[in-house]
Amino acid sequence: MKLTPSLITIFTGLALSTGYSQQVQADDAFFDALSSGKAKVDFRLRYEDVSQDNAVADASALTFRTRIAYTSGSLNGWSGTFELEDNRIVLGQGDYTVGPTGYNLGEYSVIADPEFTELDQAFIQYKSDAFTFKLGRQVIALDGHRFIGHVGWRQDRQTFDAATLIYAPNDKFSAHYSYVTQRNRIFGEAADFDSKDHLLNLGYKTAYGTLKAYSYLLEIDETTDNALDTYGVSFKGATKAKDKSDVSFLYGLEFATQTAENDAAGTSFDATYTFAEIGAVYSGVTAKLAYEVLGSDDGNFGFATPLATLHKFNGWTDQFLGTPAQGLVDTSVSFSGKAGPGKWLAVYHDFSADESSDLVDDLGSEINLQYSMPFAKHYTAAIKYATYSGESGRVDADKLWLWVSTKF
Repeated sequence: MKLTPSLITIFTGLALSTGYSQQVQADDAFFDALSSGKAKVDFRLRYEDVSQDNAVADASALTFRTRIAYTSGSLNGWSGTFELEDNRIVLGQGDYTVGPTGYNLGEYSVIADPEFTELDQAFIQYKSDAFTFKLGRQVIALDGHRFIGHVGWRQDRQTFDAATLIYAPNDKFSAHYSYVTQRNRIFGEAADFDSKDHLLNLGYKTAYGTLKAYSYLLEIDETTDNALDTYGVSFKGATKAKDKSDVSFLYGLEFATQTAENDAAGTSFDATYTFAEIGAVYSGVTAKLAYEVLGSDDGNFGFATPLATLHKFNGWTDQFLGTPAQGLVDTSVSFSGKAGPGKWLAVYHDFSADESSDLVDDLGSEINLQYSMPFAKHYTAAIKYATYSGESGRVDADKLWLWVSTKF
């Protein structure tokens, strides 16, 4: 067939119109993904008071944290999340110290809530039936935050610049792997670390509980070779009593080994971690007895969890954000339940050294109390108190928090 000018014009028009139609459809799909996204806002106003028997002045802070986020709709499995975070001192109530930022250095006790505005999260995500892939700045929290967490208690939560792959083919098995290139810590941008961290976590649910195996290989990206490698397993679950359906029992066991190496210092240490917990739930009250050991290497190094939500463990006065070189044994008992419109929690900790010496043995005790309640449908108010009685040269400390928050 001979292509006349009129036929060429027709074919060209058809091709252009087809391409235009496809482009319009693609543009419409992209617009639909953006317009079907969701925005979220999270506000928290908090007062914190710290009193310690040391040389610096007592601290107080009234801060207001704002978090604004947007997550797009899905386009062929792909979506994006963008989130900003900001914290401000309110009514001039900023009599506290934040060491890494240099704020009031050496004047007051520490309250780790600096003023800042930063990018909290920004990542793209692909999600299918079994796979989830994330690339960018993101929250990573694993196994109750004991080793990897977002430190959401502080006004600036911890995030990670990372690539994450999650495989969950069914409701029993899950696998999580993250490669982290930067740790965005809780001090704005004042103490972020470049890193080369590998986070691997495997889980399998059984009829009696969940079995976990993990490997957290941490390295700060600097000129000196260093490593903090942790390998562990855990099993945690719950079951109902056969004779009384309103009684449930809780249990948990965990063990991990850790090697810390630093070529510049010429050091290499090994330590272990042990955790055991039993508990019961009856008439809405939960009681737990826990025994946790962050072991020591002959009094020279204590088992470390630098990426954990540390405030959640070993007492709310944060006396053990860094494990003592002698290690730490934390025996705790806790009770929780409901009262009126809210929830209450009471915890007692008894601390001692794993490798005791003439100077370090008893590491004190602590009492933690909290009550939180929702009100006016969209708000939560809470009060929280912690008191630490120090031993082995550690000073007494008392902390009080009052806060109100909302999210929508």
